[in-house]
Amino acid sequence: MRAIVYIDGFNLYYLCLKRTPHRWLNLEALAKAVMPATCSVVAVKYFTARASGRVKPDAPKKQQAYLNALKSTPIVETIYGRHQVSEKWSGLVQPPRFLPRYPVPSGITLDVAKVWKTEEKGSDVNLGVHLVRDAAKGFFDVAGVLTNDTDLCSAIEMACTDFGRAVHLLAPTSNPATSLVNVATSVRHVVPYIGPSRYFPDPVILPGSGKRIIKPTTW
Repeated sequence: MRAIVYIDGFNLYYLCLKRTPHRWLNLEALAKAVMPATCSVVAVKYFTARASGRVKPDAPKKQQAYLNALKSTPIVETIYGRHQVSEKWSGLVQPPRFLPRYPVPSGITLDVAKVWKTEEKGSDVNLGVHLVRDAAKGFFDVAGVLTNDTDLCSAIEMACTDFGRAVHLLAPTSNPATSLVNVATSVRHVVPYIGPSRYFPDPVILPGSGKRIIKPTTW
């Protein structure tokens, strides 16, 4: 059973990897582990966007190291959308909570704050288009889609009902969106398969060039 795994990089990072030691993750190893044993993973498509340095100046350099490491796995293809970072007014939960912890002085009420809002544009559209196109062309028998983005419901449903493909929802959260669960063939949870056994080595040696890719020290 030929399988292609489609990874929503934004959901993978923010629901599984942020503030964890797991960011040096080999996506090919993860895909092969999480898909059913009857599948042969022939491709992994990773949908992401270039990090902005506006909030964290070192973010683009760290991300580039990871993108370079992915080049050591030939079946992984990276497809880019774009990041949009903007300042937005946002309402605060009550009572407000801050990191690092900061006590609000007695008698002062904080209702809204201006925050950085990071949005990834185009990745969900790219993933949906690739999934439907690949299903229509018969590039896979089974697909895995790692996301919790309900905008992808129609694409998953179309791959299943219009083209007769099995699509497993690879859930990055213990409580995946009901609308995604309803259109997918099955649900397989990702987190139990993420761990040191599926990290890249450090350093990664790129085939051909022999270039050494070193994991960022803060990872």
